[in-house]
Amino acid sequence: MSTFDFSGLTPDLILDAIESQGILVESGLLALNSYENRVYQFVAQDNERYVAKFYRPQRWSEAQIQEEHDFSIELASHEIPVVAPMVIKNRSLQRYNDYYFALFPSVGGRQFEVDNLDQLEWMGRFIGRIHTVAKSANFVHRPSINTEEYLTTPLQELQDSPLIPSGLHQAFFTILQQVVDLAQPLYKNKSNIRLHGDCHPGNILWRDGPTFVDLDDCRSGPAIQDLWMMLSGDRHQQFIQMDTLIEAYQEFCDFDASQLALIEPLRAMRLVHYMAWLAKRWQDPAFPQAFPWFADGKYWEQQILGLKEQLSALQEPPLTL
Repeated sequence: MSTFDFSGLTPDLILDAIESQGILVESGLLALNSYENRVYQFVAQDNERYVAKFYRPQRWSEAQIQEEHDFSIELASHEIPVVAPMVIKNRSLQRYNDYYFALFPSVGGRQFEVDNLDQLEWMGRFIGRIHTVAKSANFVHRPSINTEEYLTTPLQELQDSPLIPSGLHQAFFTILQQVVDLAQPLYKNKSNIRLHGDCHPGNILWRDGPTFVDLDDCRSGPAIQDLWMMLSGDRHQQFIQMDTLIEAYQEFCDFDASQLALIEPLRAMRLVHYMAWLAKRWQDPAFPQAFPWFADGKYWEQQILGLKEQLSALQEPPLTL
């Protein structure tokens, strides 16, 4: 099997892997919206709905995936609404042939409304509860959020990619280098805790309150990482949203207001890392199908504009409470 390869993950193998855990699939497999891994929903013989998640080979080690599972299970044990993997035969992480996989209960819900202050208040309280648990121990195997992995290496990967149109090279890499050079020293993180890591609206289901899903990117980092992706709108709107989040958050966990200065560096890091992630995964057939615009010149023109806006944001004073 080559690096990051899913070519051997056939429907028969998926079914055999699930049934190796004593669960018989009654329905067909419904592929869910996931690209880094392969995720399928199905109905079992007991009429319950489940999700099977097959991890991308050679992305995480067994110890790193297990640490993600253990964190999810720990949070769920504190009655925090996190979808944790099922423990079968005393194991949450299973292996079949060359693939690590896990089974989860299927949960429903709608995406929470980022402009709904009542829902943001709920989110602040629950993230505060998550971080209270998170501070009780440290990750041993999971990486931290750092500028090398989110800025320096992605810059090099984009420079090596043939996907950026040659006519846009100078404009794109000039502004990209400026964003990297400015964001890197601004990311002065003094406190690492265990995090969800990718706490954006798509990973939160809402039904009578939030349910957190997909801790695949859980890492160590600053607490603000699990809060800033819920901000939207202009600076005034973001101030109101952050004030709502932090006030609720502090009912359960102290917040260091100096971390507000990390929002724009973190936004820049996510922007650069995302572009490089798509470029790195482009050989996976699922990516050109899902992101056909990525190889289009118009996309890179938009990224140049987006990077210019981000450079400006990096130069503005940080949000304050």
